[in-house]
Amino acid sequence: MVLSSASVTVFASPSSWIESDAVAQCHQVAALDGMIHVAGMPDLHPGKGAPIGAAMHSSVLYPFLVGSDIGCGIAVFPIRLKRAVPEKLAARFPDLDQPVPFDQPVPAGYRESLGTVGRGNHFVELARVEGTSSAGPAGTTPVASSSRLVDGDLVLIVHSGSRGLGEQILRAHTSVHGAGPAADPSAYLAAHDEAVRWGSLNRRLLAERVATALGATSSEPVVDRCHNLVTVLPDGTYLHRKGAAPGDGGEVLVAGTRGTRSALVATHAGPDAGWSVAHGAGRKMSRSDALRRGKAKHTVEELRRTPVGSIVVCGDRQLLFEEAPTAYKRIEQVIGDLVSFDLATPVAYTVPLVTYKTADTRLSGRPGDSRPASRVRGGRR
Repeated sequence: MVLSSASVTVFASPSSWIESDAVAQCHQVAALDGMIHVAGMPDLHPGKGAPIGAAMHSSVLYPFLVGSDIGCGIAVFPIRLKRAVPEKLAARFPDLDQPVPFDQPVPAGYRESLGTVGRGNHFVELARVEGTSSAGPAGTTPVASSSRLVDGDLVLIVHSGSRGLGEQILRAHTSVHGAGPAADPSAYLAAHDEAVRWGSLNRRLLAERVATALGATSSEPVVDRCHNLVTVLPDGTYLHRKGAAPGDGGEVLVAGTRGTRSALVATHAGPDAGWSVAHGAGRKMSRSDALRRGKAKHTVEELRRTPVGSIVVCGDRQLLFEEAPTAYKRIEQVIGDLVSFDLATPVAYTVPLVTYKTADTRLSGRPGDSRPASRVRGGRR
């Protein structure tokens, strides 16, 4: 048995909304055998058995710290359209609840759910870029973006993971070992890596489906960063990230809500933060609380048209309330904390135009895909 003396650091200011249950989960994880350090991000919130928005460093590999949605991440794809009218484009989004045929090799041979976005906080969003010349903190010079996005550019933001594949991998472990460590780390990592590759392929498929339906073509992603994974560090230890994006020098899209901006940030986090940054706004209400409070404050139509003028495509009324902007923390606070703790610097923001959550049968004129998924660029991985 390897006794733990892990430290815990939460990178959030006193004014940030951090639930005590989430901090308690960080300390519970820190007490596991072999843990070295737990870093909570400013979007930290409670999860099932482990905190979400945390980077957890250990000499022991714990599959449950990554969870079932291995490979979940956010990718940003530039897209060109002649006119971006949200009302018209919303009706043209394809049904991303239905899988597509794919005749090329796929990671782990897993073909179920290919080209689907999933539920929960997953989404595909058409957004407009702004703030590339003024996104830096007040009084500082904005950081140049390596993505070369400029004000007015349109992008598809895709947030999804490995769907049922990751769930199968976790269940295979927990059915025998529960929340214990991986008995065969190499075998788990091999399956884990396949799920990470599957998630990246799926994000490309989703972007291609939407771009085709909108009469456009999507480019290679300028950002595609996974925030649910485990990384083997040079010293052989393990860095588990659950809802925490890699923050060791690349750019990351920190997702806001359906009714607020998201932020593209340049990262420069160090070991105290687990070389990680926040992956989104982070929930401040449970789904049940969001449903109960939302029904008392909002109508369905209010949630389908957001304060920034964007449209939410979502045929599931319960999901609309569960994913309402008010159920999440303020993205400005999360980004402010990343800046104040010197973990990241904003380089641009994106403003939603249309956000797809799940198919809405009220919308008419929805076309199917106009070309087979086997022709998706970057599909062979």
